[in-house]
Amino acid sequence: QVQVVESGGGLVQPGGSLRLSCAASGNIFGVYIMGWYRQAPGKQRELVATITSGGITNYADPVKGRFTISRDNAKNTVYLQMNSLKPEDTAVYYCNADVKISWSSTYQEIWGQGTLVTVSS
Repeated sequence: QVQVVESGGGLVQPGGSLRLSCAASGNIFGVYIMGWYRQAPGKQRELVATITSGGITNYADPVKGRFTISRDNAKNTVYLQMNSLKPEDTAVYYCNADVKISWSSTYQEIWGQGTLVTVSS
């Protein structure tokens, strides 16, 4: 069984920074794309950023220049460094990983439980 666990959320003032971490663990053969999504109250879940195993990144326009995604392939861990945070960044942040459990299996999309980020003075 594979699980994805996020950590690092919390309360931060506008203009501040937070770093989220997400680790995939269990019966893992390989992890392709890892990413962060967020869901604000009353809104749909939206993409924040993704990164492939080769390091290719993709960012949503609202976070470009402020957020940085990175990963440690040896640890199956992805990070999201969030700087210059704004109140509109307040949301539950979810980690997502495309995981293979064997050479012959297909990739499965695994979601974490989410971690709350609140940006408020």
